[in-house]
Amino acid sequence: MEIANLSDYSDGKRRLRLGLVGGGTGLIGAIHANGARLSNRWDVVAGALSSNPETAKSAGQKWHFDPDRCYLDYAQMASKEAGRPDGIDAVAIVTPNHLHAPVAIEFMKHGIDIICDKPVTSQLEEVAELTAAQKRSGVFFGVTYAYASHPMVRQAREMVLSEDLGDIRQVHVEYFQDWAIDLTDEEANAPWRLDREKSGPSFTVADIGTHAEHLTSFVTGRQIESVRADFLVTGSPKPLEDTAFMHIRLTGSIPGTLMVSQSMAGSHCGLRLRVSGTKATIEWLQEKPEIISFRKVGEPEKLLSRGHGAGIYRSAEKLVRMPRGHPEALSDAWANLYQEFCISIQARREGEQVPEGLIEPPTLAHGLQSMKFINAAVKSSKENQWVYLED
Repeated sequence: MEIANLSDYSDGKRRLRLGLVGGGTGLIGAIHANGARLSNRWDVVAGALSSNPETAKSAGQKWHFDPDRCYLDYAQMASKEAGRPDGIDAVAIVTPNHLHAPVAIEFMKHGIDIICDKPVTSQLEEVAELTAAQKRSGVFFGVTYAYASHPMVRQAREMVLSEDLGDIRQVHVEYFQDWAIDLTDEEANAPWRLDREKSGPSFTVADIGTHAEHLTSFVTGRQIESVRADFLVTGSPKPLEDTAFMHIRLTGSIPGTLMVSQSMAGSHCGLRLRVSGTKATIEWLQEKPEIISFRKVGEPEKLLSRGHGAGIYRSAEKLVRMPRGHPEALSDAWANLYQEFCISIQARREGEQVPEGLIEPPTLAHGLQSMKFINAAVKSSKENQWVYLED
């Protein structure tokens, strides 16, 4: 039976139970919870929402958790939830980068599936331990590259794979924001992302550069193999970069550029991808996520809009939630992401096989590739030369 929409697959099975570590007072925790709930596949039931006991307790109350499921630390949460008949099926890790690995490993010890923010660690060396723990436990390990769950990103990927663009000749990706333009590490509540001990060796490349890297590889089907990077501080003084400009080479020696900044005045969430081939170029902008610009050589521009039919491939249609004219946005992409995570986790827990090609959730393997990208970019900027990503 052909699946018309992901919501039609495994319909009738119980919702999975989700817990969170971190994220109790910030935007990203709410984004996770809202995406999970909108997917209609999850109940959000427990959390260790803050390292501050009072904040953890008050946040749990605001999230309407039962008092005995508002935990003060993640180890306690992992142990107690694993022992409950109604314990969580998966945990979403919404903490600073340096805590991703220890939290994930603790929950994997108890057989609880993992949904982790990117980057998956603060240091590349930690990924080997994560990978070993995942293999020992057999759990699913998802990483939240939510932009790839927009239907029109799936459309772009299918257009590349179907050779609508011809042979790919160049790729350009950029992600511009301005929220860190006046940010300094001298403020009383300076963000952890400016702290090397918590963030790792990078600020902006580790934060939004990993989204640009994953989007590029996902749509083109080719990994970034080498980079030539310049790390810059273009806003207020900072200990880590707030801007980076890179030349990149993808598999097959395809050239491209990758540019990111969190200090570009007047920019909000400007993630843009352009893929150009011998026949045509496509362009997708996250701030206008329902449209792909399709420009063939010698022809007028054609705009493809999210919806059913009219040139939209089945792999994109499966993620469409509303008819054309009823806007969808990032919240819907997060719901699609959590829907794919649920299908993966249910299949693992019930010993089922997911139909080939039904879903494409980002996993620990993608997280590892992003960590290699961060390290290569940092090294390139320091050494002022091209650097290959580690094997």
